[in-house]
Amino acid sequence: MPQVTLTVNGKTHSVAVESRTLLVELLREKLRLTGTHVGCDTSQCGACVVHINGESVKSCTTLAVMCDGAAVTTIEGLAAADGTLHPMQEAFREYHALQCGFCTPGMVMSAIDLVQKHPEGLSEREIREGLEGNLCRCTGYHNIVKAIAAAADVMHGKRETIAAAAE
Repeated sequence: MPQVTLTVNGKTHSVAVESRTLLVELLREKLRLTGTHVGCDTSQCGACVVHINGESVKSCTTLAVMCDGAAVTTIEGLAAADGTLHPMQEAFREYHALQCGFCTPGMVMSAIDLVQKHPEGLSEREIREGLEGNLCRCTGYHNIVKAIAAAADVMHGKRETIAAAAE
């Protein structure tokens, strides 16, 4: 079996995997990082989104062997060592942008990548279009969009905190 060496959430792992092993399987089953969810296995729902070398990728259709040498960030790797949430996680909490929580990890990871790619800001329409590959069956997206806009302000230094963005 091929050996894959990758850095996940800042920690290097070398794992023997079958050539057909998907990244989501490696994360969940081998590394026990279960925050990345499997919703459809067909790249339709976005629950499995992680960052590979800073880019959001659907891990349910990415082979683990393709990630050899890569830096992978999962939802578990966003919070600071002291437990301080990433601004996007904080915004999702503050704006009640989740209900069942199943889509939330992938939604948060996609939203961070979207915001990072648009330092000039995003309109509501651009946020909604940027989330087209992520399905939420509970919230109707209204609070998700508000949370992403608030987090964008904090991530780009326009506001200091999510609470300040909510005012």
